[in-house]
Amino acid sequence: MKCLILAAGLGTRLREVSPSKPLTPVAGTPLIAHVIERAAAGGATAFVVVTGHEAERVEEFLADFSAPVECVRSPDWNRPNGFSVLAGAEAIAGDYLLLMSDHLFEPEIVRGLLAAPRTDSGVTLAVDRDPSGPLLDLDDATKVELAEDGRIVRIGKTLARFDAIDTGIFLATPKLAAAIRADVAAGGSGSLSEGVQRLAGAGRAATFDIGRSRWIDVDSPEMLRLAEGLVRDSAA
Repeated sequence: MKCLILAAGLGTRLREVSPSKPLTPVAGTPLIAHVIERAAAGGATAFVVVTGHEAERVEEFLADFSAPVECVRSPDWNRPNGFSVLAGAEAIAGDYLLLMSDHLFEPEIVRGLLAAPRTDSGVTLAVDRDPSGPLLDLDDATKVELAEDGRIVRIGKTLARFDAIDTGIFLATPKLAAAIRADVAAGGSGSLSEGVQRLAGAGRAATFDIGRSRWIDVDSPEMLRLAEGLVRDSAA
């Protein structure tokens, strides 16, 4: 299974720590290396990384990486993250694992997502149903409202009512890129969440419950500190 990793954004909340979020050291190893290694442990076999901000430095680091990595530079990297999905999806035929370069996770999340029964959905999102987790910044998290059958009803950062949290770990089909293109054509922002919402409106956005598995969005110095603890716990 190919894996698309979004690594193009500015990472403004971590700029005081590192000029490149994907290359920010976490327990001595660049963040994006942790993401690739954990995805590979979960079943990903090859990687497409979308670059933008600090692209040359990220691409130079990945050039000698042990896993097979193809870099795709997004011309629209400073626009919403759906444009990075569009850039990377062009290099992938068929379904793919979609990850963020700043989200760390236990490999069993990826393993479970890939092993889960396939549906007719255009995308399946791994969700965390525990909003009180110690590794979660709820104010910054993307929330998900679910139907009784587990399909996504609504997704967004400002939902007042929600049932789960978006982990940033997806199993995507080509329908996701088509939904993002349709959102842009309709005058939308072109964000990944808007693409998922468009699929949800058609009943084509499923979820996978991660249970008690751990993950973290490394989006601030405080989250970075917690991420280092997660990495050290995993290595113990």
